Amino acid sequence: MTTWEYATVPLLVHATKQILDTWGQDGWELVQVVPGPNPENMVAYLKRATGGS
Repeated sequence: MTTWEYATVPLLVHATKQILDTWGQDGWELVQVVPGPNPENMVAYLKRATGGS
């Protein structure tokens, strides 16, 4: 069985692609993006498989 770890990442509107690309290079998969506390921010939820089973 696959086990997962999760991360919550603040996103800046002007740097969204760069931020997500950086996390993606480390093996994280984007699950969802939701509005943040103000219009300039969003929050990304990411996951990646762990070594355990």
